[in-house]
Amino acid sequence: MENAASPALISRRGALTAAGGVLAGAALASQTVPAFAAESQDADAIVVGGGLAGLVATAELAAAGRKVLLLDQEPEASLGGQAFWSFGGLFFVDSPEQRLMGIKDSKDLAWQDWLGTAGFDRGIDDPSGQDHWARKWAEAYVDFASEEKHDWLAGLGMQWFPIVGWAERGGGLADGHGNSVPRFHVTWGTGPAVVEPFEKKVRAAVEDGKVTFKFRHRVDDIVTTGGAVTGVRGAILEPSNAQRGKPSSRTVVGEFELRAPVVIVTSGGIGANHDLVRQNWPARLGTPPKSMITGVPAHVDGRMLAITEKAGGRIVNPDRMWHYTEGLRNYDPIWPGHGIRILPGPSSMWFDATGKRFGTPDIPGYDTLHTLKSITDTGYDYSWFVTTQKIMAKEFALSGSEQNPDLTNKNVWQLLSRIWQTPEPIEKFKKNGVDFVVGTTLSELVRGMNKLTGDNLIKLDDLKRQIDARDREIDNPYTKDVQVMGIRNALAYPGDTLSRTASAHKIMDSSAGPLIAVRLNILTRKTLGGLQTDLSGRVLNDAGKVIPGLYAAGEVAGFGGGGVHGYRSLEGTFLGGCLFSGRQAGRAAAEATAT
Repeated sequence: MENAASPALISRRGALTAAGGVLAGAALASQTVPAFAAESQDADAIVVGGGLAGLVATAELAAAGRKVLLLDQEPEASLGGQAFWSFGGLFFVDSPEQRLMGIKDSKDLAWQDWLGTAGFDRGIDDPSGQDHWARKWAEAYVDFASEEKHDWLAGLGMQWFPIVGWAERGGGLADGHGNSVPRFHVTWGTGPAVVEPFEKKVRAAVEDGKVTFKFRHRVDDIVTTGGAVTGVRGAILEPSNAQRGKPSSRTVVGEFELRAPVVIVTSGGIGANHDLVRQNWPARLGTPPKSMITGVPAHVDGRMLAITEKAGGRIVNPDRMWHYTEGLRNYDPIWPGHGIRILPGPSSMWFDATGKRFGTPDIPGYDTLHTLKSITDTGYDYSWFVTTQKIMAKEFALSGSEQNPDLTNKNVWQLLSRIWQTPEPIEKFKKNGVDFVVGTTLSELVRGMNKLTGDNLIKLDDLKRQIDARDREIDNPYTKDVQVMGIRNALAYPGDTLSRTASAHKIMDSSAGPLIAVRLNILTRKTLGGLQTDLSGRVLNDAGKVIPGLYAAGEVAGFGGGGVHGYRSLEGTFLGGCLFSGRQAGRAAAEATAT
């Protein structure tokens, strides 16, 4: 068994060389893949999970001529997993779209931003440290995003909306958290368009007899023989016609055991399991919320983390997670507790549950986890945007492919209509969503806010004082108000001026009305820690040794290495982490099973 810290595995440049950065060669394969009679094998590889990372890994294996079993407990309708529901945002560095917008980006600037955001501090130089492989994955990923990623995906037919978004603008220092420049590229077609090329590859491989789908197969154990992984076993669930994202039956109708020299776990995170979220909630984020809404389907429950740990896999950084502060209760839910996130521009005023305005960096779009801590510190599980129709029309976007029919359906005319009207999905939430309050006067707005929550926490005089103070700062092109500075800074970027930032105006300007208050709920989403892997996606045990035959990719592996993001994300890096880690694991497993 080889030590995962082998020098052959830790080269930064080596991560992006031939065979997609795979560091395992034929000699390595002979050491890490268990040998047993070929006739006893059901396939060359088993992939557990049909989300984006699983599809990418399966496509790579099939392209190399391997026979693959792709298992998923959900019905076929949910192939593609959470990625299908995503906004399709991808992180690129020095992309053609950035250059078109006049953005000067570089690998050095992106790496500076990644390090300032991730804050790796858990044994970076210690092969047994929780952040040892995470940091190596981060460096490899920034290289990937700066060099090969754009051309690779464009070659598969992906295109991106030409106006690059500016997410997670940070906490105020050049070497601290946040993106120094816009890097959030929205895929033309949103999440479904990210899934599509890999699903097509896998379905073609099914036709060629290289891939076999095993839907409704729930893995309950990873089988090991002599310390090496040799397959999986579990339960066959009854057939289900549940639509994509809807909960499916858990009634067991049979059992299975399947054998292969390689198992790749790509089962996702824990976002729908609120008990597990609270169990892993770190003190640095305050008291775990009593009430949360859910940003992922119910099957994203974290089961495979414990199952893989039982097989010897090491879980690192379980306390690192990414939850959003701008959640709306979906008036037309797909899964239980379904929440939708507002992707805000910089202009709405943000208040806590008692009506106290948040300070820097708790500004819309700046520092998600700092704001999350500020909210939990209040003792309440929600906060408020107070804004205007003018701001909402220009600055509110909603997460999710289904909330962006113009982008998802590639409808140019519907997209252009955003210039002169509020997007229809946002107006529907304003009309039907339980979290919106509309008023022609501030007193009417405050009455509605207090009625919605059932208390009288918001005081009219106090709210008016804070809004008036902010509005006085609009009179000059310079100011001491950090949020107003941020608005002016955003308007200096043509992309924000065109599509994401309303012209600076007073909240109490009647021509910008009506006034709108939005109750914001905490929305569960991503697991930043997970199974520790080397740069080939091979799962490590507690001693830092490779578990022969076991790989992991995607969110279950912290998007690479057990936590490629460290403590915080730069956004656009979750789908990208699934793409990169799925490709790494798939190519490495294909090399390891070469004959």
